[in-house]
Parts: sequence; structure tokens; C-alpha cells
Amino acid sequence: MLDLRFIREHPDLVREGIRKKGAADCVDEVLRIDSHRRDLLQMVEAMKNKRNVVSEEIGKLKREGKDASQSIAQMEEVKSHIRVIDEELKTVESDLDELLLTIPNLPHPSVPVGNTPADNKVISEWGELQNNDFSPKPHWEIAQKLDIIDFERGVKITGAGFPLYKGRGATLQRALINFFLDEASRRGYKEIQPPLMVNAESAMGTGQLPDKEDLMYVVTKDNLYLVPTAEVPVTNIHRNEIFTEQQLPVKYCAYTPCFRREAGSYGKDVRGLNRIHQFDKVELVKFVHPGVSYNELDGLREDAEELLRKLGIRYHVLLMCTGDMGFTQSKKYDLEVWSMGQERWLEVSSISNFEAFQARRMNIRFRPRAEGKPEFVHTLNGSGLALPRVVAAILEQYQTPEGKVIVPKVLHPYTGFEIIG
Repeated sequence: MLDLRFIREHPDLVREGIRKKGAADCVDEVLRIDSHRRDLLQMVEAMKNKRNVVSEEIGKLKREGKDASQSIAQMEEVKSHIRVIDEELKTVESDLDELLLTIPNLPHPSVPVGNTPADNKVISEWGELQNNDFSPKPHWEIAQKLDIIDFERGVKITGAGFPLYKGRGATLQRALINFFLDEASRRGYKEIQPPLMVNAESAMGTGQLPDKEDLMYVVTKDNLYLVPTAEVPVTNIHRNEIFTEQQLPVKYCAYTPCFRREAGSYGKDVRGLNRIHQFDKVELVKFVHPGVSYNELDGLREDAEELLRKLGIRYHVLLMCTGDMGFTQSKKYDLEVWSMGQERWLEVSSISNFEAFQARRMNIRFRPRAEGKPEFVHTLNGSGLALPRVVAAILEQYQTPEGKVIVPKVLHPYTGFEIIG
């Protein structure tokens, strides 16, 4: 959520940011409602002052033994007006809050302006393109041949997008999760095991509501949401809390299954593990001082990139354009791995700085060392990493002409085997 005072003082800047994000411009409506709200506040304050004056007058008349009935009637009229204004004020403030929730975060000046993925910028690349003397297969064919992922039985059990991992495929999943968590812990992230369902207030805090409501699975009877990412429960750990400045940065890592409806996905994007409804992911979350948040963003990106380098997977880094980076982010990088069997890039991590956007929704602040007024922290998160496309890249990049898959060396202590097949 943006600061209302900032919108009031810089409306053109906010309009420009909204335009760059491709969102609906409601700044004029916000300013209109805000102006009406402030008028009501002035009116109710004036009426309360009048109530105090009349109250003193009534007390004086009673002390002097005089008739106070006229003043008492005036007092009742003033109280009635105050109740009417207060009720209107509640409605106006509710309307204003709902409208503020629809305004996206403003993009950082360094973010390229654009509307489509073609406008994203490749800023770095790691790894060499392999020259194979055989035609690489896509991961779904490899997985079927090795009997390590069963897509058809997943459909039978639940539906499309819910794969069933078997044997060494399940072990590879567990190995990657443990490897990612161990690496995060080594880099100073405290491990968290959060709930897998969140309430509406938590989803509102991180920006899933109202922007991404259709993408989440809902437990309607209890009004709970299955987590689309560990970002939601982990960032809400400190909702309505105040850090000391000395505590920052606070760094968490968490493994969870993630549940996403992925409405509207179709075609080649949903083949195999490319886009599924339930998947495993390790998430990295930071609460940081506003003055260093972009340095912390670079550090978070390095933490995620190091995992891909240790796995030996070719990847590149995208700086996402304004129209392709999402509602809540001020700046976002995507890490994409090269899929040899499909000859395309697959996203495995998004690394984002939200500045104070989420913290303002959740009221997460810190108290400066100088004992000044509490300020909002900046929140950051990134996938470290999402498993499905990492698994896809491993199966495709490490496949052999004989149809086996060599396990990356760094995973050997976790898998207990070096080859699948």
C-alpha cells in the first residue's frame, strides 16, 4: 500500500507509476474521497469542540441553580450530529482503504519501462550451451522412461497439474529441498516451518488480496487460503510488530508446498513440470532497513544464483520491466534456467524488493537508534529455489545418450546415489 500523504503530495508521480504498471488510474477518486474524509474530520472535530463548550455551560448553569434544559437539548442535538458524521466517516474511510488496496507499488527508476516479456532485460548469463551428439529429450519423456514422475496417476488422484513423484524422483525432490535449506542456513537465514494455510488478513498483507484472489485455492468453509508461496505466512510473522534498528536485517528461509490455480495457463507452458498447481519451493524473506534495501536485494539475488552455480545449471538473470513484474514489487529479477529438451528458458526464481508497500499493509516497523518515530521496514523475498523447473533442467541437462540422468555432484550427499536409471 502506498502512503496516502505521498499520493496527496505527488499525484502525477503516482499516476505515472500506475500507467507504467498497466493498472487502472484511480488517483482522482482517491483524492476526492480523501478530501471528503478530511472535511468530515474537520466537521466532527468542530462538533466535538462545541459539545465540550455546551457541556461546560450545562455544568455552570447547574452550579448556579439555573435552568439548563435548553443547553441539554442543544447537547443532544450536537451528539446526534456527531453520531451521523462518525457513521459517514466510517463508510468513507472504508471506501478509501479499499481503493488504496487497488493501487500498485510504484516501480523503481532503474526498472525498464515496458508491457510484455519482450521488454525485460537480460543483465547476466552463466554457463555454457552444451553441444550434444544426441537429441536431448524433454523432461517429461525422461521422467516417464525412468518411472520417477507419474503425471497420469497424479491426474487420477487429484487432477492435471498435481504430479506424483516416485522412487528416485521423490528422493531427488527431498535432496534439493534439504540442499536449498542448508545453503540458506549457511548464509544466515533462520529456518521457519510456517502454516500451509493463511487467513484473509495475511493474504491482504502481502498483496495476494485483492490482486491475486483468483489464483489461490480457498478453504471456503473456514475462509482460509492454501499458501501460494511461503512468502505469505513468513512475511506475516511480524505483522503489527516493531523491530529495533539493531535487529535488522532479519532473514528467514522456509520450505513449503505451494498451491496455485494458474488460471488461464495452457499449451506448451503446462507440459510436464513447466506449470503445475502444487509444487515445492524454498523461500527466502528479508526485513531490512530502508537505506540498504537495494544492496540487500543484490545480496538476495546472489544467494539464489549461487544455488544454480553449485548445481551446474545454465541460467540467465532478467531485470523485469514495469508491466511484467507484478502488482506489489518496486523492482524484480527473475532467474531462468535453460531447458535443453525444450530449447527455452524456464523461470526458477523471482527476487523482489517491495520497499514499504507490504510493511505498510502489515504495519511492520522499526525504531531508529536515535529513538525517533518508528518507520516502516522494507521487505524482500526470493525463491531459493522453486523445484519443478530445477528438476526439469537437471533431467534435461544431465541426461545421457543411454537415457540415464547423472545427479549433480553437490547433491550426492543428499541422494545417496549418483545416477538415476
